Amino acid sequence: MNDPSSRTDSVHATCIALGEAGLLIRGPSGAGKSTLALLLLDRAALMQEPASLVADDRVRLTRQGGTVLAHADPTLGDRIEVRGLGLLPVADVLPSVPVRLVVDCVADAPRLPENPLSRTRLLDVDLPSLCLDAALRRSGLAPRLVLDALAACAGVASGTHCPVLRLTPLPRP
Repeated sequence: MNDPSSRTDSVHATCIALGEAGLLIRGPSGAGKSTLALLLLDRAALMQEPASLVADDRVRLTRQGGTVLAHADPTLGDRIEVRGLGLLPVADVLPSVPVRLVVDCVADAPRLPENPLSRTRLLDVDLPSLCLDAALRRSGLAPRLVLDALAACAGVASGTHCPVLRLTPLPRP
């Protein structure tokens, strides 16, 4: 019988670390995953908060107990795609980080969801998730909403981030 805690997966996504919290940003090609990651890294730099790229385009996921860890694909290393400029190296890279929030970049999302935060399952672990549609990502609010969602996640220290929107934390599964 396979031990579920030893499962691995590879996903088309971008992952960054804000402090010790990993953000897994998923979506189809061209959805703006790398752009959102760069905006979040830039915001963290402005706030003088620690932030690093973990992986762009391909993220390897492993499970350690009840924690999902995101790892870089060794073929891409310290580079992130900037559309129109190519694959560029970033200043800070971490080899892995525990995933604390999954952000899904989608074309359309419900206009009035019951709760903006929901749950998604990766490697048999329930994780908080936030769905951002294309219009919201274009509005410039996406980095703020991601930081507010991260602040609402249990076990994540918010550092100096002061939420603008008070997102209701999800109950533990």
